[in-house]
Amino acid sequence: MKKILRINMDDLTFNEERVKSEYEYLGGRALTSQIIKDEVDPACHPLGKHNKVVIAPGLLTGTTAPCSGRLSIGSKSPLTGTIKEANSGGTASQKLAKLGYKAIIIEGAPLRSGLYVIKIDSDGVEIIEADGLKGMGTYQTAKNLRDKYGNDYSVICIGPAGEEKLSAASIAVTNIEGETSRHAARGGLGAVLGSKGIKAIIVNNGKQDKQDIISYKDEKGFKKLATDFAKKLVETKKVLTEYGTANLVEIINSLKGLPTRNFSVGQFEGAEKISGEVLRKRAIERKGRTGHPCQPGCVIRCSNVYKDEKGNFLTSGFEYETIILTGANCGIDDLDTIAKIDKFCDDFGIDTIDTGAAIGVLMESGLIEFGDREGVLNLLEEIRKLTPLGRIIGSGAEITGKIFGVTRVPTVKGQAVSAYDPRVFKGTGVTYATSPMGADHTAGNCLPGRGGYREETKDASKIKHYEGDKIQVALSSDLQVMATVCDSLGFCYFVGATLENMNIFAELVNKRYGLSITGKDMIKLGQKTLEIEREFNKAAGITEVQDRLPEFFREEKLEPSGNVFDVNENEIKKVFDFS
Repeated sequence: MKKILRINMDDLTFNEERVKSEYEYLGGRALTSQIIKDEVDPACHPLGKHNKVVIAPGLLTGTTAPCSGRLSIGSKSPLTGTIKEANSGGTASQKLAKLGYKAIIIEGAPLRSGLYVIKIDSDGVEIIEADGLKGMGTYQTAKNLRDKYGNDYSVICIGPAGEEKLSAASIAVTNIEGETSRHAARGGLGAVLGSKGIKAIIVNNGKQDKQDIISYKDEKGFKKLATDFAKKLVETKKVLTEYGTANLVEIINSLKGLPTRNFSVGQFEGAEKISGEVLRKRAIERKGRTGHPCQPGCVIRCSNVYKDEKGNFLTSGFEYETIILTGANCGIDDLDTIAKIDKFCDDFGIDTIDTGAAIGVLMESGLIEFGDREGVLNLLEEIRKLTPLGRIIGSGAEITGKIFGVTRVPTVKGQAVSAYDPRVFKGTGVTYATSPMGADHTAGNCLPGRGGYREETKDASKIKHYEGDKIQVALSSDLQVMATVCDSLGFCYFVGATLENMNIFAELVNKRYGLSITGKDMIKLGQKTLEIEREFNKAAGITEVQDRLPEFFREEKLEPSGNVFDVNENEIKKVFDFS
C-alpha cells in the first residue's frame, strides 16, 4: 500500500499522493488518528467542510494473516466532539489494500445538495452523481450499485440517517454476500460522510484480484506464521464460531452485570430467551446459519444468518451488543423482535447501541412501557419517517435524555455505553470513562479472563473484575493499548488483545516489511496512538473532567449484586501514564 487517495468534495476533484515517510508503517486506526490530528482543526464543526473522513485498511490487511481485513474510518465525531475511529468487517478493506491504497482522505463539501458515489477500481477513480439513491436504505443501495456495476464491487455506504446527518448514523460495509450487515457504527461517522454528499464508495480490485499484489519480505515465513496462527484461532475460538457473540448473554447475566431496563438492574429474567443457544437453534431450524464469516480469511466466523419464522432474511450481524441494548435494556425478551430492530437499524444506517440506549431512556421517561414490543416498532417508524421524535432518537441517548428530562442516561462524552454494566465490570467502566472515543467497549473491554501486558495484569486468573482500583485502571490501560494495536493492523478484536499476540503481530509485520520490531514496539504503537488522540481531544476542549461515568453508576446500587462503580477518580487519572 503505497499511495493515498485524496478526494476534495469542494470541486469534485481527486488526486493520488505518495505516502509520507512518517506514515509508512502506520495503518488502520494509527493512520486515521494521525491524519486527523495532522489535518483537522480540533475546533471545527464535525459536520462542516473543515472536518475530514479518513478510510484506511490495516497495516496487514490484504495479507494471508487470519481475520486481518477490518476497515478503519476516522473523523471528528458529531456525537462526542472527540476524535473517532470506528471500524468494520466486510470485504472493502482488503480490496482497497490490493489496489495499493493506504488511505482515502475525503475533505470539503459539495456546492450542490445532491449525492455522489465514489467509484474506485483498477481502472481508476470516478465521482458520479447519484441523486437517484436519495432516501434509499443501505440494503437497496448496495443492491442497486452491485446490479449496475457488478457483484465484484464492495460497497461502503450510508442510509437515510447519514443523509439527514443524525448524530448516531453509521457507515455500512457489505459482507461476502453483498449485504450491508457490517457497520462502522459508533460515533455518528455516517453523518460526517453525509455532510460530504457521499452516499457510497464502491471498490473493486478486479484485474488485481490476486494475492501476489501484496508483497512480502519473507513470504514463506509470513505464510507459515499466519497458518499456525489461524489454526490456533480455530481451536480456541470455537464458542464464537458456534454461537457468535451472543454466547455472552447468559454469561454476563450470571455475573449480574447485564444492562436491564435502562441499566436499573443487572439481571434479566428473559435472558435465556435471547441467548446464543436460542439464536443458534432458530438459525439452524429456519435454514439460516451460524459460523458465518463476514470477510475472506476469517477463521473465527462469529457472524450468523438469522431469519424469521417464514424463512425471510432479517440479519447476518446479530451481535451481543445489539441483542442486549435493544433487548434486555428495553425489557424485550423476544429474539425475533430484536432481529427486526437490528434489520431496521442496519438498513436505515444507525447505531444499534445508541438507538437501544435512547429507547431505554424513553422508556425510563414513561413515554412507552419497558417490554412494549409494538411500542418499540412504532418508535422505529418515527425514525423512518424522520418525525421530530424520530430525529431525537436518531441523535442518540444523550440528546434523548436531555429533551425528555431523564437523569439515568448511560453515556460518556455523549456516546452510549455498551452491554456490560460498569458497576460489575469495573475495568470496562474505566475504559468507558477514559477512552478518547467516548464510551466504547471495543476500545478495551476488561471481561473476566482477559489480562494485560504488565506483571501486575498478566495473570488474568488473579484479577477480579468487580473489585480493586489500581488493578482495574492498569488492566483498562493495557487493554486499551492492545485494542488500538489490533485496530491499527486490521485485526478483528476477537483474535485477542493479548501480550502473546503482540509478539505474533510483530513477527508478522517483520516478515512482511523486513523490520525487526518486537511486541514491546507494538505496545508503543498503541500508546502513541492513544496519546495522539488525547492531544486532539484536549485541543477540542475535552478535558479530564469528562473522563468519568454518569453519577448514577457511582450512587445507585445495582441489584442483585449491590455494586456501585467505586474506582477512585484519582487512580483513573493515571490510566494513560505510560512512563
